[in-house]
Amino acid sequence: MPKLDKISHTISLPEGVSASVAGHNVTLAKDGKSLTREFRHPRVEVRDSSDGVEVFCNLPRRKEKALAGTWAAHLNNMVRGVDSGFEYKLKAVYSHFPMTIKVQGNEMTITNLFGEKVPRVAALPWSPAEVEVKVSNKTDITVTGADREKVGQTAANIERACNIKKRDRRVFQDGIYIVSKGDQ
Repeated sequence: MPKLDKISHTISLPEGVSASVAGHNVTLAKDGKSLTREFRHPRVEVRDSSDGVEVFCNLPRRKEKALAGTWAAHLNNMVRGVDSGFEYKLKAVYSHFPMTIKVQGNEMTITNLFGEKVPRVAALPWSPAEVEVKVSNKTDITVTGADREKVGQTAANIERACNIKKRDRRVFQDGIYIVSKGDQ
């Protein structure tokens, strides 16, 4: 493997997105939306550049090269999230017992899944300002937000709350499933 003298990933910022690097924290903001994340490593650094933000490392080893690429991907996701946001769509599927879905505060309640008497609860750990969950047409659920990880984790929590045990998944297909992931 050839030795590299430096690694430099430049993340360009779209119009209207501003970035500020303070110590190990990087903040991206646009139109009231802002995301902050800490990037801390002794040899890899994030700094301002003329085009936007740059992930830089001098004389990188394999792990530092990999870490620089990972940080660049995180920064690209932050830019995309602040600029356009992320949206996951979920669909509730049932064959015999119609389920009811309600969002109340920091939890989503799924009632009457397979005719169960006890409602299932999915945790929504972030505030509606960070991750917004909407239910429309009784079966369509939309999860939107600027932070890709928080939106994805919220959608996964909802999907996991409907996990069926001790039944054949090919026959008993009722539940809530992620249908699409992407930009808003």
